[in-house]
Amino acid sequence: MDDFFFADSTHKLEATQSPEASQRRRIQRKIKRVLDVSVALALLILFFPLLAGLSLLLLVVQGPPILFKHKRIGRNGEAFECLKFRTMVHHAERVLKDHLATNPVDRREWELSRKLRDDPRVTSLGSVMRKASLDELPQLLNVLRGEMSLVGPRPIEQSELHLYGSHVYVYKSVLPGITGPWQVSGRSNVCFDKRVELDAEYVRNWSIAKDMIILIRTIMVVIVMNGSF
Repeated sequence: MDDFFFADSTHKLEATQSPEASQRRRIQRKIKRVLDVSVALALLILFFPLLAGLSLLLLVVQGPPILFKHKRIGRNGEAFECLKFRTMVHHAERVLKDHLATNPVDRREWELSRKLRDDPRVTSLGSVMRKASLDELPQLLNVLRGEMSLVGPRPIEQSELHLYGSHVYVYKSVLPGITGPWQVSGRSNVCFDKRVELDAEYVRNWSIAKDMIILIRTIMVVIVMNGSF
C-alpha cells in the first residue's frame, strides 16, 4: 500500500510535529489510500455507461484518439501519463505557440494562470466537456494505478515546476489530485501564484476531514460549472 508522502519530504514537513501527531498523520495517509482505491473503483463502475457514451461520442465527432495522455510530474518528482478525454485539436502545442506569438493579451493571461479563457486549441465538444469536468473522469484510472489521489495538488508539467519556487518539494511530496484546493477556490479564475499558495497550504495542513470537505465542495462546483474553461 503506497503512502501519501515519500519519506524525505515527510521528514521536512513533520520535523516540527510531535511524535503523536506524526503517528496520526501516518495512519490517516493509509486511510486516504484505501479511500482513494475504494471510491475510484466504485465511481468507475457507476459511471461506466457515461464513460462508454462519451468515448463513442468523441470517436464520432472528433475521431481518434479518444484519450489524451500528457506527461505530468507526480509524487517524488516522477513523471506519469495523466489521462483525460481529448478535448483539443491535433497539434495543440503548435496551435498554442502560434496563437501566443501573435496575441500579447492572451500571452499575458497564459503567463499568469497557464490557462486561456478562449483557448484556440479546445474543440466545441471539448469546451462543453471541460465546463462539466467530464474530461477528467479517466483520471480515476490514475488513482487506481497509484499515480494520483482523489484530492491533492493539481498535476503540473515539468516546465511548470520552477513556478513553485521554494514550495516545489511540498508539491513533490504528495500524489497530485483529481480535485483539490484550486478546483474549489475559483479554478481557472485563480492565477498560478495563488494556486501554488493553495497547494502548499493544503499539503502542510492536510487531513482526511479536509479531503472530505473538498470532495463535497467539488460536487457543488461541478454542478454549477464554476470557474472552468
